[in-house]
Amino acid sequence: MSKDTVTSYIDLLEKAFILFRLQAFSRNLRSEVTRSSKIYFHDNGVRNAAIGDFRAFADRPDKGALWENIIISERRKRRSAEQTIASSYFWRLNTGAEIDYVEESEGRVQGWEIKLSPQAKARAPKSLAVAYPGSSWAVIDRSSYLEFISTLVSPPS
Repeated sequence: MSKDTVTSYIDLLEKAFILFRLQAFSRNLRSEVTRSSKIYFHDNGVRNAAIGDFRAFADRPDKGALWENIIISERRKRRSAEQTIASSYFWRLNTGAEIDYVEESEGRVQGWEIKLSPQAKARAPKSLAVAYPGSSWAVIDRSSYLEFISTLVSPPS
């Protein structure tokens, strides 16, 4: 398939509310990735049907991707339901440093790294604080996800 065909299909699936794209967050720093996007499904059941995999969560090789999709899509659904405005992104540097989910609202940048396991190691990229003074960052895992998707909490500063 050509790139234009794939882009057309993705656009159609977005308009049908099957999936959504997160664009890269950037304020024109040379080291930031700007031209890519990440694609998520509003409903993981549709995602599972698309790839033909209905195994139990514990048996899935893509648990991390499923978990990230669930957390981000549920957070966006909560924002929509409460009619709170925030722009959603992911953030990545050319060096590979990444933050899974970023919200910008009222000039404030907040980032979250999404991990399946509470024991998973995650550190905030120092470059985020340098590039965006006043930004905040936190880890969302199985011990903290419910508060994140239900109350629109902000990470600690």
